[in-house]
Amino acid sequence: MTITDDLQKLLDILPQDLRQALESHPKRDILVEVVLDLGRRPEARFPNQAEYLSEVPVTQEQIDDCIQRVGTFGGDNRAGIEQTLHRISAIRNRTGKIIGLTCRVGRAIFGTIGMIRDLVETGKSILMLGRPGVGKTTALREIARVLADDLNKRVVIIDTSNEIAGDGDVAHPAIGRARRMQVAHPNQQHQVMIEAVENHMPEVIVIDEIGTELEALAARTIAERGVQLVGTAHGNQIENLIKNPTLADLVGGIQAVTLGDDEARRRGSQKTVLERKAPPTFEIAVEMLERQRWTVHESVADTVDILLRGRQPTPQTRTVDDQGKIGVTRQLAVVNGRGGQLGTVEESFPTARPSNGWRSSGQMVALPQLPVERVTGRSEFDRLLDESFNYSESIDLDAATRVPGPNGEDLPLHVYPYGVSRHQLEQVISVLTLPVLLTKDIDSADAILALRSHVKNHAKLRQMAKARHVPIHVIKSSTIPQITRGLRRLLNIDDPEMADDLELQLFLHNGSDDEMDALEEARLAVEQIVIPKGQPVELLPRSPQVRKMQHELVEHYRLKSHSFGEEPNRRLRIYPA
Repeated sequence: MTITDDLQKLLDILPQDLRQALESHPKRDILVEVVLDLGRRPEARFPNQAEYLSEVPVTQEQIDDCIQRVGTFGGDNRAGIEQTLHRISAIRNRTGKIIGLTCRVGRAIFGTIGMIRDLVETGKSILMLGRPGVGKTTALREIARVLADDLNKRVVIIDTSNEIAGDGDVAHPAIGRARRMQVAHPNQQHQVMIEAVENHMPEVIVIDEIGTELEALAARTIAERGVQLVGTAHGNQIENLIKNPTLADLVGGIQAVTLGDDEARRRGSQKTVLERKAPPTFEIAVEMLERQRWTVHESVADTVDILLRGRQPTPQTRTVDDQGKIGVTRQLAVVNGRGGQLGTVEESFPTARPSNGWRSSGQMVALPQLPVERVTGRSEFDRLLDESFNYSESIDLDAATRVPGPNGEDLPLHVYPYGVSRHQLEQVISVLTLPVLLTKDIDSADAILALRSHVKNHAKLRQMAKARHVPIHVIKSSTIPQITRGLRRLLNIDDPEMADDLELQLFLHNGSDDEMDALEEARLAVEQIVIPKGQPVELLPRSPQVRKMQHELVEHYRLKSHSFGEEPNRRLRIYPA
């Protein structure tokens, strides 16, 4: 990326002591803005931090001196410096006197749209969404330059606040061959948009901050005339536009529709539902979550329809690393089937049919509840270990019917669990119908299944096992995949290449609706995208407990997954093998 900021021209309008402090500042190249408020210390803001430039409060004379060095403030209380992209915004008191300034650094960054260049070249209208400061205007400027210079299109920029092409009558070179139309007052932006189409024959119109109903209607008029639109709007996500009656027309508009009895029954919904009114003005939407991470909705119409039906869309997430390498993942969501009645396990996992997932009729099925015996703390392990010396089973294990296994071993195999969840062990044995019995008596055990960390810390267990000639099989963690593999090793059963429906039941241990949806989402991601297409997939944000279950499921498929992001938006990313 190439950055042009003309920072010195912005520093020249500041008071001398502040200018000198910033000129020698080690972080001047990433300066975001300088804030001057009457009677308060001047402040310099950088990404993720801010610091005071002086201990002396700002005076009215300093503010007036800055005002004289910049252009005229317009109706939106913004001014600029000619031939630069810097923006100076004013704060006025009740009488209209300027008592505060925000001096924002404007930078032309070439190469910012590498993540969506393929979308820009399609000729479809693109809507950019995101919070303030995430880089929407910078991206618009670069899109205008690429369309005009690289794709040789006639581009007109509607520059309401002179923020895209800079202040003054001569446009900043960062927009390339694109033309710029200035707007005398923000209220007239929609008029200038129509004027640009009627007078200047553009192929592309670039608009910053569509915020009123008139501007939304003007955008629709332009799109219906066959002109490509590239613009930004107030809102972080498409859901914000759907809920905003002023801007809903940008995504097609929303209307209430009354369905007939048969259609309502077929959809499984109420008779009155919300539907999209018309084709959206913008065919593609880009949610700028961070400067290096954007979410792309390739079809706004499909996304809006999915959201209105109460489901979650499956957009692309595009990222770029420090080396400029672009990564594309796709979020995967599942239909929430909470409305129907839960069936039985046999109905959801038919043995006569090929494996086709955890749902047979749009509804996941929970396993029947098993008695829970939870083991917590090292003291509990020590107690059980000591009790095993004098413990005698009510059933004579040696007298039980035992048959020879494939390698000559006696079955069922008696296993003494140590540090492993007994509830999960019973679940695995029951669902997979393994020839294993759990025992609390080490003397009658054929093997010990223990956590690696507990075996290391308990010499008594190793001594007892050695004295009784009982082998110890260790697993890394008390999770369903680890327990399943440990029991398979004990029984000399080879691990299957792919988890079947029977094993997938193990993860539905009386889970809540949210847990079942999350597991189904992870399963679909693995079976439909990661394994067949070899592409990474980013799942929806989940709670730590639910993410742990998703990690276990991914591990069952012999794949890698990592959690990333900050709470409450922390989520899984699944990688191909």
